[in-house]
Amino acid sequence: MKAVLFQGFGGPDILRCEEVDKPVPSDDEVLVRVRAASINPLDWKTMKGGPWLARVLLGWGKPKLKIPGVDLAGDVEAAGSNVTGFRPGDAVFGACRGAFAEYAVAKAAGEKVVLVRKPENVSFEQAASVPVAGLTALQGLRDHGRLQPGQKALVNGAAGGVGTFAVQIAKASGAQVTAVCSTRNVSMVRSLGADRVVDYTREDFTQSGERYDLILDCVGNRSLSACRHVLRPGGVLVMVGMPGDAPISGILARLTGAIVSSWFVSKKAVFFIAKVNQKDLTILGELLASGSITPVVDRSYKLEEAAEAFRYMEKGHARGKVMVSVG
Repeated sequence: MKAVLFQGFGGPDILRCEEVDKPVPSDDEVLVRVRAASINPLDWKTMKGGPWLARVLLGWGKPKLKIPGVDLAGDVEAAGSNVTGFRPGDAVFGACRGAFAEYAVAKAAGEKVVLVRKPENVSFEQAASVPVAGLTALQGLRDHGRLQPGQKALVNGAAGGVGTFAVQIAKASGAQVTAVCSTRNVSMVRSLGADRVVDYTREDFTQSGERYDLILDCVGNRSLSACRHVLRPGGVLVMVGMPGDAPISGILARLTGAIVSSWFVSKKAVFFIAKVNQKDLTILGELLASGSITPVVDRSYKLEEAAEAFRYMEKGHARGKVMVSVG
């Protein structure tokens, strides 16, 4: 099968599309013929190698993870002996390692199933755009932000992968949604259902005088104190993103400051990493099927063009998701 491979750490030039052995599913796994996959910031940071401290997990000389990609959608080709919830021919979407390939294996039995069936009225590309970004938006708003109907929520970085889902999920939850983005994305973000759109090139949301019950910060381009200033008493700042060029020292300082300061004030700040689980993937599938969320796909590349897809991601101006179409 064809797969995109990491040849080392560095820029997109280290990516190669080559022939490798097709993976074999274990008793608890299914073999998925991948139809589409999407790029997440973590894929890009893994390619770069991250800070030196991260090499303990990523690998020192070469990446431990040979094939990038987590989000995928495709058809079940074969199922392990313990798998009862899926059978060959089922159209599915979810998350697993090695998604940038013609085939991938995914957990499909036991407690940590990472797949669900794809809604019939949703394309493979749309479904593959959802898992990590959709789960981050859903869990950030629901579990960590405790968003309730009628509350005021602000999404900073509303035009990105997580942000586009967050605006729609917050609106579907009955919240009043303010979305922050650049000038070129104002119309697109407004079409997602935002009640108010702030163009950050013309207005600083931390200086507007508005107060919010929840801020979902997807970009980390405002200080903790500035964000807390526009939270209502008891409000929550949920941090799910940082600037792409932020040094590890700056990231650690921001996270430490959020933890420590939350001990002493009513306006909390939390950081989390989404957990992939079948229950929440099912919820996202239902939102997709009903039309409550519509994925925003910026560009789609062929598997052989993965390096170009990563180059585009590096620029930091993608709207919604950047996809890799397989087959």
